[in-house]
Amino acid sequence: MDPVTLRTFETLSPFEIKDELIRLAKLTAQNSSIAMLNAGRGNPNWVATTPREGFFLLGQFAITESRRVMSKPAGIGGMPKADGIAMRLDEWLAAHKDSPGATFLRDMVAFAVKKFDFKPDAFVHELVDSIIGDNYPVPDRMLVHNERIVHEYLMWAMCGEPRPAGQFDLYAVEGGTAAMCYIFKSLKANRLLNPGDTIALATPIFTPYLEMPHLEDYGLNIVTVAASQENRFQFTDEELKKLEDPKIKAFFVVNPGNPYAVALSEETIAKIVKLVKTKRPDLMLLTDDVYGTFVKGFRGLLGALPHNTIGVYSYSKYFGCTGWRLGVIAIHRDNIFDKAIAKHPANTLTALDKRYGALTLKPREIKMIDRIVADSRDVALNHTAGLSLPQQVMMALFSLSEMMDEAKLYQKTCMEIVHSRAQRMVEGLGIEVPDNPLHDRYYGLVDFEFWANKYVGPEVVTYMKEHIHPLDIVFRLAEDHGIVLLNGGGFHAPDWSVRVSFANLDDEVYSQIGRATRAVARGYRQAFDAYNQALATTKSPGGTKKA
Repeated sequence: MDPVTLRTFETLSPFEIKDELIRLAKLTAQNSSIAMLNAGRGNPNWVATTPREGFFLLGQFAITESRRVMSKPAGIGGMPKADGIAMRLDEWLAAHKDSPGATFLRDMVAFAVKKFDFKPDAFVHELVDSIIGDNYPVPDRMLVHNERIVHEYLMWAMCGEPRPAGQFDLYAVEGGTAAMCYIFKSLKANRLLNPGDTIALATPIFTPYLEMPHLEDYGLNIVTVAASQENRFQFTDEELKKLEDPKIKAFFVVNPGNPYAVALSEETIAKIVKLVKTKRPDLMLLTDDVYGTFVKGFRGLLGALPHNTIGVYSYSKYFGCTGWRLGVIAIHRDNIFDKAIAKHPANTLTALDKRYGALTLKPREIKMIDRIVADSRDVALNHTAGLSLPQQVMMALFSLSEMMDEAKLYQKTCMEIVHSRAQRMVEGLGIEVPDNPLHDRYYGLVDFEFWANKYVGPEVVTYMKEHIHPLDIVFRLAEDHGIVLLNGGGFHAPDWSVRVSFANLDDEVYSQIGRATRAVARGYRQAFDAYNQALATTKSPGGTKKA
């Protein structure tokens, strides 16, 4: 595709360009014997089966409990009752011991009761009544038992060691994307971020973090804090120094990164901690740690700076449950957000009193986490807020299944899947990549400029920049090879880069993607050679002079 046409796509998100790439790749596949390969989206092609078996079996028990309370001929049951329900579940599971999920459910209930000192009937009733879905979420922010379970899971998934002191309040939400929308909305509503304010983004970064601040809803200015490939995707001291500027109100981080899939190192986190504690104690942090479970011993900013940080986690990638829409927002009970709201000028506090006044007689005592809940339903619908109860049950079962896996076999297997695929891609590219324990391998970022300088030659890179549009890479892969990757430039990665997902295709195809990517680079080399040959011909005595 010619550069002029490609320029028309420059303003689009990579996820919108993807639709055009899929169309072209499908045409290529239809007109040839190759199969279309879409490695542009990070939807994993594995699922966690054990907690799902437990979920579906628990649903069957819940129906028996409903019918025990009421059973009408038209297929109408009643609402499950708590008294004695734990014993009834135990007896029912004994009678269905050969059913998939029976052993897990039995062990899971015993594990949770012992670990959290739950009252068996209260815990089992929460699960059973919730999987039936016959009530509004109460509390609306998160179910009582589920919050304690997920809190413990997040200590492992996001915080790491040493474990932060104190407790976090959690809000169960419809995936990480909902968490983003709710947080942005509430930061604005509570005047913590106002139109014209400046935030810092750790780049490269998931594209919505680049796109949302510019919406007229928020009108924020952006300063980028770049993690370069030359520095193994860690922030240099010079980049972090930008955060010392008091006009920067908040710093948003995806850790491990998307698209480059590298976690912040202990050294980098220590530098951020020192900066916040010595120079920017007022700096608000938002960390999106969905890929942390793919890095052994992961520790994020929520664990290192709990009082300054809003944590976002999604279950979608690790458990293969993007369709379940399971996410959570975490804020420490002792946090700078509540303190900043309390310090607002009198007129601002009065305006917020009016906003939240229908919820309580003391609106100034509403915590930030509960403001996010209210704002997620435009305050007026706060009484119907909350993630659906069957979703919260699935969240609890995912969390408990991980806690019960003391050998971390599930985590090791997930990591092996993406590591194997990444290695196949590297072999297809014909390059060597040094091992990096901080690389989660969920995605790979192929920087064409960086790679071509080393393997093809700097003169070819110069030619590429002068004659070829950066989007040509992804369009050529789609048109010539039926392969869909995303353009890295849309993530504020280098313009001449592409993002490949190692999560959503069969293992063997990644060497093919690597070879196709190398073929595109070889095509640029051939175009460069042809261009030079044409120049030489026009300049020769028998040739035509170049115009």
